[in-house]
Amino acid sequence: MKIKDLPEQNRPRERFLKHGPEALSDAELFAIFLRTGTIGENVTDMSNRLIAEYGLDKLFDCSLKELQKIKGVGPSKAMQILAMSELGKRHKLSKKPIKKISCAEDVFDYFHERLRDKKEEHFYVLILNTQNYIIDEQLVSKGILDASIIHPREVFRPAIRNSASKIVLVHNHPSGDPTPSQEDLEITKKLIDIGEGLGIKVVDGVIIGKDGWESLKDGG
Repeated sequence: MKIKDLPEQNRPRERFLKHGPEALSDAELFAIFLRTGTIGENVTDMSNRLIAEYGLDKLFDCSLKELQKIKGVGPSKAMQILAMSELGKRHKLSKKPIKKISCAEDVFDYFHERLRDKKEEHFYVLILNTQNYIIDEQLVSKGILDASIIHPREVFRPAIRNSASKIVLVHNHPSGDPTPSQEDLEITKKLIDIGEGLGIKVVDGVIIGKDGWESLKDGG
């Protein structure tokens, strides 16, 4: 049955207008984003099926390519689903005030929401002022973490631009296990040495896992 064939009181948009978003189920809210279903399945039925089979968490964790393998989900709907997920993450981040970094746990709290479910490694540099407040951040690389593609100039440029004397190196492990690899240790040591020559202290190297973190400073 098409949405237009449903009684008005059962259509997601009409229910939204009459009762507000809080009155709608997850599937109805999802249907409003997706807008259209497929031949033989209206958007509400499709939303119910997707949430019942995969759950919102798993859907939002999928890549664009993975979503398109699901029945009824083409490129457009896959992008809509990931846009929903990204907006949710950005909304949570926008509520966080400018943060003071006192320990590795603070770094974990700052990055965990956006990095916990990434399918590839993201390497960030966090720039701090003299009171350890975050004044900038820079995504240096995305993909397999390799010393050959971590360019020191990209790591230290934002610190130099902000006349900062401290940075924190941050990256995630897609496996969810934050235990440092030999490559992690070598990259961090290399950047610490370069930072000393520039007068910029590498305060810590923090690895973000699924539910925890590892501080290279605390680990010695």
